[in-house]
Amino acid sequence: MANSTAKAHAGPEQAAPMPPAGAMTGPGSAMRAGLDPDSDQWVRALKSEGRLYEQACTRLHEVLLRIARSEIGRRNAHNITGPERDDLAHQAAADALLAITRKVGQFRGESKFTTWAFKFVVLEVSAKLGRHFWQTPGISLDTEEWDRLPDYFGVDPAAETEARDLLAGLRAAVDDVLTDHQRRVFVALTVNGVPLDALVDKLGTNRNAVYKTMFDARSRLRDRLTALGYLDTNTARRP
Repeated sequence: MANSTAKAHAGPEQAAPMPPAGAMTGPGSAMRAGLDPDSDQWVRALKSEGRLYEQACTRLHEVLLRIARSEIGRRNAHNITGPERDDLAHQAAADALLAITRKVGQFRGESKFTTWAFKFVVLEVSAKLGRHFWQTPGISLDTEEWDRLPDYFGVDPAAETEARDLLAGLRAAVDDVLTDHQRRVFVALTVNGVPLDALVDKLGTNRNAVYKTMFDARSRLRDRLTALGYLDTNTARRP
């Protein structure tokens, strides 16, 4: 089977419908055990050669491109627009397609094939958005923008003194009760406004690990600020 990189970049203009399952005959044409008909059709087509394989790649690329565009729009904290945004979507869809065609033999049918494929393009979007953020000149993970927090949270000028007092207590608590890793993650996301995907890329980790670190950091900070009287019990319990 000639699974080439060029095939993975098949564009929407070549779109052709998948042939019906009944049109596939010969050895291995029976539905694989445990797969729904649609998933079985995808797997057989992507393991085939020639026109059937090309048609499957073209159709799957269209699906992945729609997902990539939607995900970039949903996550776009970088305000990427125009041709650059569309280029990122095409890159994510093409790389996801290449990964799927290489790993289609690993599909075991625990979910629908399209659900399994969805994960590949979402991961590609995350990685590409993350890398894109750090290409901006002057961006650094070590920068700390504490002074901009009152503006970031839209603090009422009448309450600015109280807010700055709370932020001073927060800054001291960050230094006192957080581990170095928790501090880095908290400051990056909350103080500096680094997008989650960018932080995941920089730390070489995953979204769930960052979520867990932030949860633990916020719990420690909430307890310290409550103990010092900056937060009352009801405030401390709010999400």
